[in-house]
Amino acid sequence: DRDTDKKRIEELLEENMVLEIAQKQSMNESAHLGWELEQLSKSTDLADTRKSFVFELNECASSRILKLEKDNQSLQNTIQELRDASLTSRESSLKFVELEKENQQLSKKIEKLQNQIEQEKQSNQDLETLSEELIKEKEQLQVVMETLKADKDRQVQ
Repeated sequence: DRDTDKKRIEELLEENMVLEIAQKQSMNESAHLGWELEQLSKSTDLADTRKSFVFELNECASSRILKLEKDNQSLQNTIQELRDASLTSRESSLKFVELEKENQQLSKKIEKLQNQIEQEKQSNQDLETLSEELIKEKEQLQVVMETLKADKDRQVQ
């Protein structure tokens, strides 16, 4: 039973490590998306709107990631407590079932976060496309305005 418990603890630790790696990747993607949005916002007149969007996006992602990190730390503490306490196999089994459920919930949360990040990436791409279109339209309008101004000046002369 102890060997089984030890193996199960090792499996849970491995799962936690995988979740931590996924979480860090998610954080890196969020940071990169934030950076991309900031770069994009510098190139247009819509900077204030985008900055608030970037800020909200980063805040939302950061809060989710912090919550996941807290959950993960809690699971690690529980595993350490199990090791230290050397609970009976029955109690250990029950605790492991609980930990497994928590791990599954954490995995689902991470998956949801990754899906949201993908959606946010698509939204960012859409915003970038819209921004480029607006810049092109602005340039065209400036050309038309300059032409009209030149025509007006000729008429005045």
